Amino acid sequence: MNWKKVLIIAFALVLSMGLVACGGTEEVVDNAAADTEAVVNPEALRIVVVTSPSGVDDGSFNQNNYEGVLSFIDAHGDATVNTIREPEMDNAVSAVEQIVANYDVVVLPGFQFSGITDVAKANPDTKFILVDTFPANPDNDPNDPDSPTEVELDNVYAMRFAEQESGFFAGIAAAMQTESGKVAFVGGGAIPPVVNYQFGFESGVNWANKHLDTSAELVNLTAFAGTDVRDINVGGNYVGTFNDEATGKQIGDALIAEGADIIFVAAGGSGNGVFTAAKEATGVQVIGCDVDQWELGEDGDRNIVLTSALKVMDLQVFKQLEAIVDGSFVGGNFVLTAADDATGLVTADGRQQLNADTISAVNDALAAIKDGSIVPASNFNGHDVDGFPGL
Repeated sequence: MNWKKVLIIAFALVLSMGLVACGGTEEVVDNAAADTEAVVNPEALRIVVVTSPSGVDDGSFNQNNYEGVLSFIDAHGDATVNTIREPEMDNAVSAVEQIVANYDVVVLPGFQFSGITDVAKANPDTKFILVDTFPANPDNDPNDPDSPTEVELDNVYAMRFAEQESGFFAGIAAAMQTESGKVAFVGGGAIPPVVNYQFGFESGVNWANKHLDTSAELVNLTAFAGTDVRDINVGGNYVGTFNDEATGKQIGDALIAEGADIIFVAAGGSGNGVFTAAKEATGVQVIGCDVDQWELGEDGDRNIVLTSALKVMDLQVFKQLEAIVDGSFVGGNFVLTAADDATGLVTADGRQQLNADTISAVNDALAAIKDGSIVPASNFNGHDVDGFPGL
């Protein structure tokens, strides 16, 4: 196997920003009929992707993770994948526990899988790829400030992303391109990755207002303010879930009525409702999230997507599957940043509607984030969106 060629092909797929046709077919595995014998050929990995209710065809977060698996299967024809859509977020770990024995690799996109620790320990020969969270410590003592809340496991590669960086770029773009002077953020649930996007976006707007001669106003609807995992009101505009298009549209309509003409949407399937609201309006654009959402913005002879904030998950999932095959897999908890080419903003021709000045400002911000001179606020880094380092 020519590993270098495989990796080059996979990276080219990421840079193309195109979405792979996933089909949306999801299977619930019959445990009794499943083959649980050891895999003889290491390339014939039996992979399962367990997702939130929005599934692998959500055009966003889950789909991008699934595409990483599909790229791996394209390179390793003996590998197989099943997908399971778990309707209840609170049942996510139990759903994995029921099927884990049937697979060699379990890919888990989402914060709801942080409680996978005991399942992973009970299945040491199974590899887990955990996206957007780290394994929780089941022995954490909430009354002891020194008690760790997370653990590292040899068979779990857990990745988080610095979403605040991509949000920061989106905030600069929104502040520089708004015609009405009002911009907004819409999230699904106020979980850490989404709040990171929000705080990064707000930081980017504030940065542009101070340094780039903009005067954008952030529109927040009090009725839809988010409460994060610390039980802190973080503001913003939150649907409360990732699969409620109706409420997403309601929030989108309300923000447009308040004058917002650019809306950054980090809401999974709920975000489709915001897209619909923008398509029904005049002069309103959205900024996509996690992946290049250009196709989702198509509306007759126009497109409502200004650009998309990126979290390059498919390449990271692909890399870990390759590592499992070649024996270099190492478990641990990792935060991936712009320095890892894991965050960014779509600036490719034909996939965005940014002007040259905005692209230049975003590129300057990317360099400043990489060298540490700008550190956008995030859910847990202790920085305020009105006074983060570099502002």
